[in-house]
Amino acid sequence: MSRSLRIFLCCQQDLRPHPVPAYRFWSGYFRGALAEAGHTCIEAPGCDWAEGLTVMEAQDRRRWREATWSRMLDWLGAEHRRQRVDLFISYLYPNQVMPEGLATLRQWGIPTVNFFCDNVRLFRRAPAEYGLFSLNWIPEFGALSLYAAAGMATLHAPMPCWIAPQWRTVAPSESLPATFIGTRDREREVLLGEAIDLGLRIDLRGTGWSGEDGVASGPPAGRGLTLVANQVAYARQHGLYALGVKVLRKLAGPRGPARDFSANARPPCIGDDYWRVLRECQVAIGINRFDHPRRISGRPPTYSRLRDIEAPMAGAAYLTEHAPGLELLYEIGTEIETYRSAGELVEKARALSADPGRRRRLREAGQRRALGDHSIARTVERMARQLGVA
Repeated sequence: MSRSLRIFLCCQQDLRPHPVPAYRFWSGYFRGALAEAGHTCIEAPGCDWAEGLTVMEAQDRRRWREATWSRMLDWLGAEHRRQRVDLFISYLYPNQVMPEGLATLRQWGIPTVNFFCDNVRLFRRAPAEYGLFSLNWIPEFGALSLYAAAGMATLHAPMPCWIAPQWRTVAPSESLPATFIGTRDREREVLLGEAIDLGLRIDLRGTGWSGEDGVASGPPAGRGLTLVANQVAYARQHGLYALGVKVLRKLAGPRGPARDFSANARPPCIGDDYWRVLRECQVAIGINRFDHPRRISGRPPTYSRLRDIEAPMAGAAYLTEHAPGLELLYEIGTEIETYRSAGELVEKARALSADPGRRRRLREAGQRRALGDHSIARTVERMARQLGVA
């Protein structure tokens, strides 16, 4: 890129912690990557974007949105007059977007890019609010058709990830067995239960696997008018068919008795321990399936997750579940390895565990590809060219 950019970042920053699943790392990834690439990252003080991720009544959300955008625009307008702002990058859900605010940014001549990474699970069609951005950063290959159908400008680019320099070497030794890091959920239970029954030796690190820390199964059930409102909102988002699927699942009850994973459960890895575990386990396991609201039975759909970037960047020997578009990110079998079933997961994990030379080659090649081609800095270069910013 010919020059450094002044980039405004609106990425789930907060003023206090909120009861929302892990979100604070996103802004940290962007700050670290932009600074390392020589760009200037600017953020509006006093804006709690993460508060917009919490559950609110409609009128409270409207007040939050108006107050937050007004505070941001006042500050950004003064900053833009002082020295030009080249690019606006956000991670906003549709109900966090204020059309009038984006119109103001257009008047100022600041291109706007919104990143969103849960399209295929949450949306049946691209949200109209996202059509107001200059560009949509879409990591899921399967979501591109949604945006194309709506005529929205897109950039298909990897999930944004940045890791500190001390984690960018291949670990000198392996101290842990094959490991999966992640919260217990319905689809992961089924896959890993089948794999363990087939003889997979694996450590499970995350909430719910020990049976003592609980499993998040969704928001608490409402009652009366609140329950009705929740179901109406669910039908609007996912469709009446999905609401019918939800009712059928409720009537059918659990698939079977709760599985005991305590023999495989290990303490969660938090902070630097996360990178240590990814680097030092013999094989890092990725799971890309998700519980689609409109699926009654059959193989669950998949999409490439953030771990598909984090693990190779950290130098892991990475074995992940196949997902559309992964072959565009890596050379499968050389930089990462993939599986399509519990049986194939067991077979490939065993083969990798028995072959230290191949693990080393995967670690080095995968890390080289991820750091070289899939960095936030590289994606910013691409979006700047597409928007004519650089």
